[in-house]
Amino acid sequence: MEPYHEVSEMPEQIILRWDSAAPDELKDNMIFDSDREEIDRYLRAVDEIQRSMSSASILDDQNKVDSTMQIAMARLEDEFRHILSTHTIPIEVESLTDPSPSACSMSSCTSAVFEDVNDDEADSQEVHLDLSGSPSFGSSGRSSYRRTSSIREIDLIPSVAIIDLRSIAERMIAAGYLRECIQVYGSVRKSTFDSSFKRLGIEKLSIGDIQRLDWNELVTKIRRWIRAAKISVRTLFSSEKRLCQQIFYGIGTAIEDACFMETVKGPVTQLFNFAEAISISRRSPEKLFKILDLHDALTDLIPDIDVIFESKSAEYIRIQAAEILSRLGEAVRGTLSEFENAVLREPSLHPVLGGTVHPLTRYVMNYVSLISEYQVALEELIVSKPSTGSRNSADMDEFSEVEGKTPLALHLIWSIVILQLNLEGKSRQYKDPSLAHFFIMNNVHYIVEKIRGSPELRDMIGEVYLKRMTGKYRQAATNYERTTWVNVVYCLRNEGLNAGGSLSSAPSKSAIRERMKSFNAMFEEVHRTQSAWLIPDPLLKEELRISITEKLIPAYRSFLGLHGHHIESGRHPENYIKYSVEELENGILDFFEGCSVPHNLRRRSH
Repeated sequence: MEPYHEVSEMPEQIILRWDSAAPDELKDNMIFDSDREEIDRYLRAVDEIQRSMSSASILDDQNKVDSTMQIAMARLEDEFRHILSTHTIPIEVESLTDPSPSACSMSSCTSAVFEDVNDDEADSQEVHLDLSGSPSFGSSGRSSYRRTSSIREIDLIPSVAIIDLRSIAERMIAAGYLRECIQVYGSVRKSTFDSSFKRLGIEKLSIGDIQRLDWNELVTKIRRWIRAAKISVRTLFSSEKRLCQQIFYGIGTAIEDACFMETVKGPVTQLFNFAEAISISRRSPEKLFKILDLHDALTDLIPDIDVIFESKSAEYIRIQAAEILSRLGEAVRGTLSEFENAVLREPSLHPVLGGTVHPLTRYVMNYVSLISEYQVALEELIVSKPSTGSRNSADMDEFSEVEGKTPLALHLIWSIVILQLNLEGKSRQYKDPSLAHFFIMNNVHYIVEKIRGSPELRDMIGEVYLKRMTGKYRQAATNYERTTWVNVVYCLRNEGLNAGGSLSSAPSKSAIRERMKSFNAMFEEVHRTQSAWLIPDPLLKEELRISITEKLIPAYRSFLGLHGHHIESGRHPENYIKYSVEELENGILDFFEGCSVPHNLRRRSH
């Protein structure tokens, strides 16, 4: 309904007709919802009252003018709030994505070990406002502050509504109602941030609340936070700053900045609380990669934060962001150090069954492999060599072979060194020396293959150290064969078989039979125990079986060829020659499968 007015209506009459406190049907109507003529008429009336304030000479006239101006300001305050509330363009945060090339977190590439999900990607087109009739902001008509290529502003309010908001702000500020104008703007726009943050998954949690959350729950929240932080800084905060400039720029001294800070100081604190809580939380190895993701994301955002919050009043925000980044970096360094200590102190007392690869070895090498994939980020954080503490000279000799490596590479190598120290201690838990060597062979071979399978890790570790590690597992394999098979093969020697010890005398049949009995017993015992041992790597398993076959089968075949007829011609030869060459070969194929063979070797038929 268009309000009735006289052509000769005085400014005071126009103001009073729209008095927000009047019990009139117009009370709930908004001026700026009327036609343009009525809006302009009201604004001219406010201007007229403003001019008359300086020329009023009689006290009664001055009081009347002041009262009218107060009524006008109360109405404009309501109008300002109404326009902000009703003309805010809903932000579809689900369709917003980080515009920078580095939007994907590093750990999304390592989801095989630590679950992560890539951020959804969608096109988000940058929209520019053309505020005809309002002061321009730089030659392009956009915000005058410098921008980075990753900042992507969007329209928060239509241009026509911004013109109206600016016209109201000019009059409220001119009348001395700056504080009220800023408070109204901040209260309305804060509610918009609350809505956007809720949809982005940014919760109102204190630092204490965050630190009490389960780590698995935090992993999901970190992933959400990284996406939300990039959208908040590069789109929401930057767009809010532009809106403040479009409404308030040029009206007063730094009013647009005061209004911007009043609006975003709460949301910024809410956003930063999460990263700060993670940066000062208890350190543990499983947190490293998510902390690195946070560090990488914040590092990416620092240039944008410095631009968007460039004013003196926003200095504390820049400082807070830099301090959180520094603490995240310290958390990374501390976590790496804690990881090394944890590996060295890993206390499991029970040896793994079958001498297979220890869970600690898998964990450490998966961890080290992932660290190598973060090489670029970590090289900037790890600037000092690892503390090797008080180790014996042999350990230090091994570590000295890698001089010239980067601090990060030295940390990785040192982690492997202390893993081997731990494994050597665990190998002593086996009562069987053969199984102890077998355990070392399995685990060092696993380390070597993990290094070979990762180009990044292999490059950091280097061929010299890799060659030394390869020699270690091969030496362990040799030691295993020596402790297991030397005595078995020794039964098949020719020495000591001749009667009376003379080389010219015929072999003693009883000595031959005793040798075969000893061989059978020893081979059966090895077969029984080592079928339950486990080599998880099929190539290493095949390699070791072939090596055993090449040592055992020729010796067995030669012994039977030279002395088998002495047994065959006697009584019950099947009690001594229990297995054919083929049966022995098949028996070797049972080795290292990780399951006990419930029956004896299949004996040959006679």
